Amino acid sequence: MPIPLTPPHEGSPESPSDSEFRTLFRLSAPIATAQLGMMAMGVVDTMMVARVGAAELAAVAIASTWAWSSGSLAQGIVQGMDPLVSQAHGAGDGEAAALALQRGLLIATALSIPLMVLWLATETTLSALGQDPHVSSLAQAYLLARLPSALGFNLFIAMRQYLAGRTLVRPAMWVMLVCNGLNIFLNWLLIFGHLGFPALGLVGAGLATGITNVVLPGLLWAAILRFRLHEGAWRRWDRHSFEWPGIARYVGLGLPVGLQLALEANAFTLAMIMVGWMGVIELGAHQIVMNLASFTFMVPLGISIGASARAGNLIGAGDGARLRVACRTGLLMGAGVMAIAAFCFIAFRNGLPTLYGAEPAVVAMAATLLPIAGAFQIADGVQAVGGGLMRGMGRPQAGAIVNLIGFYAVGLPLAYLLAFPLGFGMRGIWWGLAAGLGGVALMLVAWVTTTNRRPLGELRVRFD
Repeated sequence: MPIPLTPPHEGSPESPSDSEFRTLFRLSAPIATAQLGMMAMGVVDTMMVARVGAAELAAVAIASTWAWSSGSLAQGIVQGMDPLVSQAHGAGDGEAAALALQRGLLIATALSIPLMVLWLATETTLSALGQDPHVSSLAQAYLLARLPSALGFNLFIAMRQYLAGRTLVRPAMWVMLVCNGLNIFLNWLLIFGHLGFPALGLVGAGLATGITNVVLPGLLWAAILRFRLHEGAWRRWDRHSFEWPGIARYVGLGLPVGLQLALEANAFTLAMIMVGWMGVIELGAHQIVMNLASFTFMVPLGISIGASARAGNLIGAGDGARLRVACRTGLLMGAGVMAIAAFCFIAFRNGLPTLYGAEPAVVAMAATLLPIAGAFQIADGVQAVGGGLMRGMGRPQAGAIVNLIGFYAVGLPLAYLLAFPLGFGMRGIWWGLAAGLGGVALMLVAWVTTTNRRPLGELRVRFD
């Protein structure tokens, strides 16, 4: 069921802030659940591969980071449909929302081809960056098995954003939960060899994830058709679907989002490369902590997608006052949920790494890093929601600019300085990342606050 765009009826005792919290919660909770399900696939891979060996765990760590960093630009460009769909929905223009989906599917397919080429060059790239040759070879085998994910996941992103922009948020959640069950079963089947299948270890994990990510968009598309979720926002494919000016406008909105995601992802990739210079044990510990931090990040990322849709809906509906309330509410929600995550990381720093079943040395090192990861949780939540709000307001370039400054002028140089010249090792790298995220969060809060006070006419995007 779509989330209503209108505020409470006049005379309702509910305050605008309470109303926006409820609306944003109803939008974001299913999306966050789907995001957690998406990340759970990586958590399952990590936990199961950790039982195979330290080198295999290190390979999944660096391969997953390489897949994330190389694929983030494509995913961000596909997300260029956020303001197109959400503002069109708020304005009651279903045909414009459908046109955005068609162009999103085209762009997702086209961008998957160079992404697959990059994944085929994994071993060469990692070796050139000074990584362990054996780990690089294992990482190549893992991503080769995962290759279909490049197309499947991008198509899923396009369909998910189309539905989220129209406040239809539950279908993607249910599809993701079903596919998580499939991924766990396939991992059990293919990593360890059950029901007559050979034990493929690392390659089995890659195959399981690759198959799951092909099923993912197929199931969501089937749900859209079966439950007629496209009604009111559908059109036939025609020449207009392929017109270059419209596709270029879409890419123009998506490219800054892609740059934002790529800058952030590659900052963490560069941090991973620095950890890789230290050794396999350090790389395994880094992967466990990064896996946990990425898992908790899925909640504010879900809020971010919901906040982007809500901001676009309100702009399309012409409600500037409600937009400002929604922005403030979204930022507070992002900070609040990550404050809980920070407490858990610090309080349970010794117990959480043991869930992965890795070697004792890896677990002990991960326990020393978790409090630092906890320190930047709140900033991570704020910057995630801030970036989503800027996308919904048609200003996606904000995230790219602040990530460039926060990570590459502050975070990474500080991480290198602390880790190597000053001798703090892995802790230095994580403190550098924390400083970078803090800077990004502060800049985005200031930018959101300034932008949501501009005339709504300046925030609207063209649909055609």
